[in-house]
Amino acid sequence: MAPSKTTDLENHPASKDLSRWEQDGGPEPSTSGSSTLQVRSRGGSSDYEDSHHPDGPIPVWLRESSSSFHFRWVPYPLRHFARNVADWTKGPSPPQIQKITPFFPSIQSAPVNLISKYFPTPFHKALLLALFLFTWALTFSLVLKRSTSAGNIPGYGKPTPIWCGASYWSPGNRCGLNGNRCRPFDNADFAFRCPANCKAVHVLTPHTVGTQEINYQPFVIGGPPSSSSPLSSSSTFNSTLDDTKDGTPIYRADSFICQSAIHASIITNTHGGCGVVSLRGQQSSFPSSTRNGLKSIPFDASFPKSFSFIPSLPSTCHADLRWPLLTITVISTMLLSICTSSVAIFFPVVFTLLFAHVGLVSDPPLSGGDFASLTSLIIGRFLPAAFVAAVFYRYTLKPQQKDMGGALMERTILWLGGAWIGSLNNYTFAFIPIQRLTPSDLAIQPGARLALVIIVILLLSIALGQVYYLRLEGRLPKYLAIYLIFITFLLICVLIPTLNLRIHHYFLALLLLPGTRLQTRPSLLYQGILVGLFINGTARWGFDSILQTTAALRGDGPLHTLLPNVTAVTVNQANITFSWADLGWAAASSSSTAGWWTQPGVMRGKTRGRNQKRESQSQHEFDGISILVNDVERHRWYVNEGDPPIHTFHRTHDEEKQYFRFAYMRGAGAGDFTKAGVWESNGEWREGGD
Repeated sequence: MAPSKTTDLENHPASKDLSRWEQDGGPEPSTSGSSTLQVRSRGGSSDYEDSHHPDGPIPVWLRESSSSFHFRWVPYPLRHFARNVADWTKGPSPPQIQKITPFFPSIQSAPVNLISKYFPTPFHKALLLALFLFTWALTFSLVLKRSTSAGNIPGYGKPTPIWCGASYWSPGNRCGLNGNRCRPFDNADFAFRCPANCKAVHVLTPHTVGTQEINYQPFVIGGPPSSSSPLSSSSTFNSTLDDTKDGTPIYRADSFICQSAIHASIITNTHGGCGVVSLRGQQSSFPSSTRNGLKSIPFDASFPKSFSFIPSLPSTCHADLRWPLLTITVISTMLLSICTSSVAIFFPVVFTLLFAHVGLVSDPPLSGGDFASLTSLIIGRFLPAAFVAAVFYRYTLKPQQKDMGGALMERTILWLGGAWIGSLNNYTFAFIPIQRLTPSDLAIQPGARLALVIIVILLLSIALGQVYYLRLEGRLPKYLAIYLIFITFLLICVLIPTLNLRIHHYFLALLLLPGTRLQTRPSLLYQGILVGLFINGTARWGFDSILQTTAALRGDGPLHTLLPNVTAVTVNQANITFSWADLGWAAASSSSTAGWWTQPGVMRGKTRGRNQKRESQSQHEFDGISILVNDVERHRWYVNEGDPPIHTFHRTHDEEKQYFRFAYMRGAGAGDFTKAGVWESNGEWREGGD
């Protein structure tokens, strides 16, 4: 066999240097007298000074490592830029590990040194920790027991705890024809107990009051008349029914009871309280007034059910003591933070105390239930939350707070303070006009889009700061890979059909916590806030799914169903007659039993003569019409009952105006109602939306 020939290329000195470079991971320095090719790095980059080589420019294939040949289809300038970016992300060599240098270390370490002096052994310190936990648990339990005790109201018994959004009436036609499902209308009393901070509760879906659409605000209709109220002197008919004339606050039955009690000065928003609500039957009007920071909604027509409060009743009702309980837990966590340098003791204890406070006091998931059920629910949520907390403790919190030196007071201010801010986000972030991070909510809530833009800009600026420090520590490539996985996962979730991505408190915290493991003062604050958000989210809502159906996100909001086309054929001061299309042919051909709730109807708020475009498939799924008069269902028409598609309403009181809304029905359920048309007291008819 003939010996193989050696090519000139293989004998080239530069080619030999390249082979040794590939094996050893980099070029070796050469001397000025060496006959081999000299390759020098410029500023630590991967570019080479080829232009000054005595033999002329070095070819591109010699200027790149062999790994680059896997991407030789990419233009060289782009590969060159990518290599520079990759080298930049690796950071300086050696890495600059961030450490907090405490201010006044002797002062910050004084509590720990004092404990070590008088409790020198681990056994003594364990006893001290057990005494600390016992003292907190005993104090917290005694105050909490008093806070949750309903007390007694003489003559009315023990008040029943209710939640801030409790009311006597359901929206739409859920109270049934003539409101029969929501009886009794009068001659009934009810002793109640409200928690604190009920002013913060808002309706999160549109609620109609006459022609008004109420959303993202408290829900109180009526109250005592004020001098500036447009209804304070306008309602003259049926004076025997108008109890507001004697100054007694009268509220429409669908008003939130606790907010109405605050408005009527029966209880306070800060401490909650007890009272007795009395049903007053039909009222002719409900004026608007502003009292105790709540502005009530006016309604200038009659409603069959209303309520007022019995004032000046003696009771042994205890106030909501969430603020004394907050003081107890805040002081306890601060003492623990400045008195222990062990992260393994600090974090589990603080996490447990914060979780108990949020779940039992500041933002409980059950309001109005018994305390035993609430405790059981919180324990059930704590166990999985503690497991997740152990994971991010291992990978983010422990590396951050390890070997912090004497910066214990700084940890208390930044990390623990941030944790309290996040845990109490129902107070601290209540001013942000974003209720849910869903496209529909962001589109209709005033100020939500601007607030989201500001939040995104703030998060981006924080992220850039974290990227800077991660690069200095040489961890940026690793974290870029982690967040690339997170982003890919979110994109997959967005693309899943029939499900909607919803970012909850706890999930947002889990996404951002990995980037806070650095031992810097900003990272201490960020991590504390995120841990607090995780605690609040899991204690209040649990591990709710991040993928939810449209129906779950909608709640009791609009169903986006087709709206009926109803015509007022006869209108005068005494009566009004409406007619609508006969749906008998549609019902007879209908075989579907579900799905009409999600029909994407686009008709909004017109009740006559709008030449609305109808979808025959949607029509086939309706079998009736529901008519609301003054927000109460007064008539139902079904295709199989033999009645003609027409109905006449007679005015009971000559000076009363009436509001009419219409919706298709299937069975007992109604779809979306139209906007309210108004039958004025002078006999005129105004279309809905006019």
